[in-house]
Amino acid sequence: MKTILVAGGAGYIGSHMVALLVEKGYDVVVVDNLCTGHWQAVKGAKLRVGDLRDGNFLDQVFSEFPIDGVINFAAYSLVGESVTNPLKYYGNNVAGSQSMLTAMKNHGVKKIVFSSTAAAYGEPEKQPIEETDRTEPTNPYGATKLAIEGMLKWCDRAYGIKYAALRYFNAAGANTDVGIGEDHNPESHLIPIVLQAALGKRDHVGIFGDDYPTPDGTCVRDYIHVRDLASAHLLALEYLDKGGESGSFNLGNGTGYSVKEIIDTARKVTGKPIPATVEPRRAGDPSVLIASNKKAQEVLGWKPERGLEQIISDAWTWHSSHPDGYGK
Repeated sequence: MKTILVAGGAGYIGSHMVALLVEKGYDVVVVDNLCTGHWQAVKGAKLRVGDLRDGNFLDQVFSEFPIDGVINFAAYSLVGESVTNPLKYYGNNVAGSQSMLTAMKNHGVKKIVFSSTAAAYGEPEKQPIEETDRTEPTNPYGATKLAIEGMLKWCDRAYGIKYAALRYFNAAGANTDVGIGEDHNPESHLIPIVLQAALGKRDHVGIFGDDYPTPDGTCVRDYIHVRDLASAHLLALEYLDKGGESGSFNLGNGTGYSVKEIIDTARKVTGKPIPATVEPRRAGDPSVLIASNKKAQEVLGWKPERGLEQIISDAWTWHSSHPDGYGK
């Protein structure tokens, strides 16, 4: 297996996947419409700019390159926006994946690693969350990802397309070796927001509620280094290449960190005061979300290697050297 197509490879997690594949000697083709991705983040791969929903565009890409496997990150991913504009999310995420699977079927490509989400579970019934737990998304973003997992299951049965659906928890960090990191507009992820405050780009960090049933009263989440995430995708691809069975896998550290712990660790790493103020709770925020990564460890042989301090340290290296993100 030599040539890998990475859809959404100009995005945050996708670009880190591309960097790892290039490092490991794969030929990499990126397809991205650059509506949220950055061409500057694509290093060492061939970039084709176009939309997954355009079947003719995908046909050209699959005809141009001898593609052996696909990793699909392409999606809109703002939870709040998905609630106010669900049709945008179904129209992009589900239709884009359907178009990709159609091109794979037409060109005889039988392996796909799909970027799913912990939002597929909705409000968890227990901690840590396992792959066999109830899936009842509480927002359209999670619902579109779960719908795509269903489509993958039926495409496996009908066409023999094998898949690994990877349900992430909170991706963070950067690749300091190749100089890529997180640049979203608007930024909705906690660690970059905290680091923007450290850089003076925000006057404070808002803590949404400090009266949750957690050790320090703030929400607890499972953070995973983006490079550990990329490693899991590569292991999943290799697993499918060796004839592994299709399935869904949680990707998380298996450990939770509270909002206050994130801010305190960032203060330690950056040496900056980082003002924080407690604000009202946000609707729909579960108090704790932690993944069981046991299945990924046992089946894929994957184990996260980087802890919270390294996640924030790598992210700080990126943000402090790119205070305005890419291209500025």
